[in-house]
Amino acid sequence: MNNKQVSTVENTSSDFTLAPKLRFPEFRDKGEWGCALGNAVFDQVSNKDHNSDLPILAVTQEHGAIPRDMIDYNVSVTDKSIESYKVVEIGDFIISLRSFQGGIEFSQFHGICSPAYVILRLKPAYSKEYFKNYLKTERFIVKMTKNLEGLRDGKMISYKQFSELKLPIPEPEEQQKIADCLSSLDVLIGLEAQKIDALKRHKKGLIQQLFPSEGETHPRLRFPEFDAPREWEEKPFSTIVNLISGMHLSPDAYSEKGEVPYFSGPSDFTDKSSDARKWTASTVSVARGGDTLITVKGSGVGEVWFSSLPAVALGRQLMAVRAKEGQIRRFVFQFLLTKKKRFEVLGSGNLIPGISRPDILDLLVSFPEPPEQQRIADCLTFLDDLIAAETRKLDTLKTHKKGLMQQLFPQIGEADA
Repeated sequence: MNNKQVSTVENTSSDFTLAPKLRFPEFRDKGEWGCALGNAVFDQVSNKDHNSDLPILAVTQEHGAIPRDMIDYNVSVTDKSIESYKVVEIGDFIISLRSFQGGIEFSQFHGICSPAYVILRLKPAYSKEYFKNYLKTERFIVKMTKNLEGLRDGKMISYKQFSELKLPIPEPEEQQKIADCLSSLDVLIGLEAQKIDALKRHKKGLIQQLFPSEGETHPRLRFPEFDAPREWEEKPFSTIVNLISGMHLSPDAYSEKGEVPYFSGPSDFTDKSSDARKWTASTVSVARGGDTLITVKGSGVGEVWFSSLPAVALGRQLMAVRAKEGQIRRFVFQFLLTKKKRFEVLGSGNLIPGISRPDILDLLVSFPEPPEQQRIADCLTFLDDLIAAETRKLDTLKTHKKGLMQQLFPQIGEADA
């Protein structure tokens, strides 16, 4: 940090302590950090000099600023409105409408974005990777929200308001060391995410070949022991499964001694259902372990989940698909995954998205004999388990990074830092 910059960085004073809980050994005797106001570290830029041929960037919490065509982001804009868009350079930071929830976004792309956004450009000699991470910490978000009382979601934070925030800043060498540490974790997180995406693409391609296409009665790919000219038998889905409807639960049905967790929709399709309120089995519509739960009303129509819980109370947004005797339950689940888009289309024709019992039971399906059902189910379930295991690894890495960030960055005003 040169002499000119030192004048913009305040030393610590009695109202705050600037030292992180965790420091690299070579910096432990360097004393406390300095801090600077936002406008001493970032400039606001508003360059609209472009020919509208740059990619339009979507500003997201998950990906930062990213070209819209790289994600599922379909918002149409007119050529005239694009003329007023701002140029974003690689390494710029963007204040978005969601900064209250997810911090300030970083751009790794050269493009243009809506003029509603505030674009920040880091001044020379500060580490972009350091601030890329710091401006996404919960501590910064809490500090920003607390300092900007009266501002609510839906209103943009201004550069003036950002300028009044104090930012903790170590010497350049320590900035870079923190940045390198967190960047190495980002690489691992990125590689793990790519592995999961590859597994999901592999399963998607496999499932398309292991099940017959519309209008066909045998799949394009069969396991060697079943590779015979015999076609799969076509029959109504109602001959293969039973359907259990959910119900509206009265508060009277709830019991502190109840044993059945209540599921109302896709957000409940997690292994954390033990935290849900419990209901008495005799008062509710219950799915059993091995049933496939399917969302039939509201958002997420067509979403399915294989229940490994002994019993689940079904809300009226759900139904349970139960394989009849002799049919393979996980094969039924994998089959229903292939019908998600069909159910979405059927549900979209209603004022409130929804599908009916006949929409499910009247399906004409081609099913193989149980031994082949089991072979297919085992193959796809193995992939599901592998994806779940890799997802847990990814979650562990993200949790590790989050915990590390809490210790590598101090909070201004944190007495025990």
